[in-house]
Amino acid sequence: MCGAQFIVTLDLAVVNVALPSIRADLGLADADLQWVVITYGLLLGGLLVLGGRLGDAFGRRRMLSLGLALFAVSSLTAGLSGSFALLVASRAAQGVGAALAAPAALAVVVATFREGAARHRAIGVFGAAAGSAASVGVVVSGALTAGPGWPWIFFVNVPIVAVMVGLIAKYVPADRKIHRGRIDLAGAVTVTAGLTALVYAINRSVDHGWTSPTTLGFLSAGCALLVAFTAIEYRSPAPLVPLSMFRHPTLNAANLVAALVFAAFFATTFQASLLMQQALGYSALRTGLAYLAIAVPAVVAAAVLAPLLLIRLGAGWALTLAQGIAAGGLLWLARIPAHAQFWPDLFPAFLSVGLGIGLSQAALQVAAFIGIPEEASGLAGGMVETAREIGGAVGIAIVAAVAIAGGRGVSTGPAEALTAGFRHGSLIAAGFSLLAAGTAITVVRRAGRS
Repeated sequence: MCGAQFIVTLDLAVVNVALPSIRADLGLADADLQWVVITYGLLLGGLLVLGGRLGDAFGRRRMLSLGLALFAVSSLTAGLSGSFALLVASRAAQGVGAALAAPAALAVVVATFREGAARHRAIGVFGAAAGSAASVGVVVSGALTAGPGWPWIFFVNVPIVAVMVGLIAKYVPADRKIHRGRIDLAGAVTVTAGLTALVYAINRSVDHGWTSPTTLGFLSAGCALLVAFTAIEYRSPAPLVPLSMFRHPTLNAANLVAALVFAAFFATTFQASLLMQQALGYSALRTGLAYLAIAVPAVVAAAVLAPLLLIRLGAGWALTLAQGIAAGGLLWLARIPAHAQFWPDLFPAFLSVGLGIGLSQAALQVAAFIGIPEEASGLAGGMVETAREIGGAVGIAIVAAVAIAGGRGVSTGPAEALTAGFRHGSLIAAGFSLLAAGTAITVVRRAGRS
């Protein structure tokens, strides 16, 4: 189950280092490149709660195997893609498969271990697998892209998932209790389509401006779909997300903080990969190795520092400290010169970002459940995970739009333009982290203290 969660989370980040190679091979424009990352996150986040409900209705082992099989097949078609359309369609199918598999994997862990210390340890290991995957993904991406080529960041999933499906059939017991009930498919479709329309509007604003009919049309469609989602949830006898869940201010704050934390993190890894390879001349392998400055501190912070801080300070202060550290690193990146050097310019910032994301991962898991009754804990965890994935996708769209616009006014050279855009994007990402820290200290800290 940890392997399933790891590989699902890994594919959020594994494409980042490969983006310049994908762009060169498929002839993509700057504004199109982000969709290789965003599409997966939007589908995964938008359908995650629906995937959990389908697991309850049709069997968790069945949904786990089906989701992983779809993930493997779409990974194969992504690696074989010769066009932008096929690659994005494959990433969408990967997201759907991941949304079926991820909640089922957690449900199997919960069902396997009795409530108490054993289950807490198991969920802790499960969470650590997910927490380390995003950081490890960029390193793996660099090694595979520099070696056999970027299609192998997708091909490698196929044999791994095949082994997983075989192990699931052998070791995971069949579902004894299947809870048949209504499935809120309309809610899942409207919220996913609405968010996609909003992100597409942000993407189109780069070329057409915010007042163009194209941008305004997609903005209006996205808002209308999200209003429809709210109406559907209000009237549905079995809503995807009961609106009563939004009466918990701490859960609302945890959702907002999760969205902001991963908006800053995924946007930073997205644009840093382009900066290092297109402006600084790094190879894919060197870019992947550079990301060890984020990955190693993130793992150490999550495994060693976070438990100590959570015991001494609580979730609110831990999140505030973590995002303050991350914001400091992002503000450092917002001042780097053209032709920046790794050790004086990138390393201190990467170290801060790694510490911030590692501490935030564990603190968010605690913050999400403050004041939540046990019977609603599964839904609360799913909502925070959804906020994380969607926040990452929206964050990439916003930061990429700002970076592209910020680099267009620079005429001294492509490296200088890319660096200028990167600095603008880093300022926006720092703003996300500072807003997350402010929310944590004002809402989460107060709730944790009470």
